[in-house]
Amino acid sequence: MLIKIHDSYRKVIAVCDSELIGKKFEEGKMQLDVRENFFKGEEISDGEAIRLFQKERENYATFNIVGVHSVKIALGAGIISKGNVGEVDGVPFALLF
Repeated sequence: MLIKIHDSYRKVIAVCDSELIGKKFEEGKMQLDVRENFFKGEEISDGEAIRLFQKERENYATFNIVGVHSVKIALGAGIISKGNVGEVDGVPFALLF
């Protein structure tokens, strides 16, 4: 999975499955655009991702998570629940503010 941290008034953590980078998904009026400039960061292991998710959640970061694997890891880390997960064209995503 790829992770990129954007510094704003608070951190925005963008995470996606590596194979989704640069792709766009559409379903009806919904669109999910996995843009390189927002999501393409460093490759990170599951364990590193879990530690980072938990640390940054304590710091009130915002999370933008896309892809089956990335969403599964975020669920396992306890930073999102199934109620936070949506889907566009079969691709799960979660936004957490």
